[in-house]
Amino acid sequence: MDILLDIRELSEWGIPYSGIFVISGPCSAESRKQLIETASAIAKYPISALRAGIWKPRTRPGSFEGVGAEGLAWLKEAGDRVGLPVMVEVAKPAHVEKCLGQGIDMLWIGARTTTNPFAVQEIADALRGVDIPVLVKNPISPDLSLWIGAIERVNRAGITRIAAIHRGFCSFNEKVYRNKPEWWIPIELRRKIPNLPMICDPSHICGKVELLSGIIRKAMDLLFDGLMIECHINPPAALSDAEQQVTPDQLGALLNHLIVKKISSDDPHYVLGITHLRSTIDELDEQILQLLMQRMMISTEIGRLKKRSNISILQPERWQKMLRERLKSAKGKGLDERFVLRLYQYIHEESIRRQELADLNE
Repeated sequence: MDILLDIRELSEWGIPYSGIFVISGPCSAESRKQLIETASAIAKYPISALRAGIWKPRTRPGSFEGVGAEGLAWLKEAGDRVGLPVMVEVAKPAHVEKCLGQGIDMLWIGARTTTNPFAVQEIADALRGVDIPVLVKNPISPDLSLWIGAIERVNRAGITRIAAIHRGFCSFNEKVYRNKPEWWIPIELRRKIPNLPMICDPSHICGKVELLSGIIRKAMDLLFDGLMIECHINPPAALSDAEQQVTPDQLGALLNHLIVKKISSDDPHYVLGITHLRSTIDELDEQILQLLMQRMMISTEIGRLKKRSNISILQPERWQKMLRERLKSAKGKGLDERFVLRLYQYIHEESIRRQELADLNE
């Protein structure tokens, strides 16, 4: 079911952009000179807004935690020089007040803050009566409800220029990216709030410059409305997240190779082909659902049989043997093993639920 919120499209924000909304700038404001030089270097590219972190929430004390409110004036000056609106992360009402006092044009709520509904509500209360764009990053954990809740709190404060920023999720077993993309979560967010603009933050997903282009292509394939890319005039000298910040030239190369995807086409060959293929998928999906229904009916019967024989519902050896066989079969058919593993985990979970119900009703 759709969540109906009073949210304006990006085209109604009053901020010019061409094709895709691009936000760029350094991870952290470090000096007036650094901000002005970075802004001047990236302004020749199709950038919609200049970003910089002023207050940096670090995991452990002792690392660079931002220059503080002093940097707001530097950032505003840099934006004014190149004619770009500027944006800052806020984590508490005091940050909001200082940003509004310095004429900062846009705000974003970071992943750590989104995780805390109390903090988000305090920020929302500080924003009441203010007409300013607010972008909400996903929480650090893959919790869609927390993300939606933060967006709702900001919207209920009267903010209608709202967008979501997908920056990936913390994971202990992620080996490729800094933060696991978990693309299904922003896809589900868009299904629930169809009119919500979506921005991808490939810098925080990747953690490394060399991975950016692949994630950017993926975001374009999934019809994201914009990108937030960290850019530093001299990344090796950056005081925070040096490995994920591009140079202005690298930013230009990424944007020059950007292919913005269409949602559809009037080409008759495409229309004919896609209609036939989708019709085939519809038929196959109906067959899959029919088979799943039959499978769950059998699980119910198994539950009744186990109940009468005083046998445990969970059968670890059977589950492991079945899973090995299914994964081996899937590999032979060219199916991704991770996909099949997740699929059968869901099927097994539902099968256990059905057996438990049969046990209770026996």
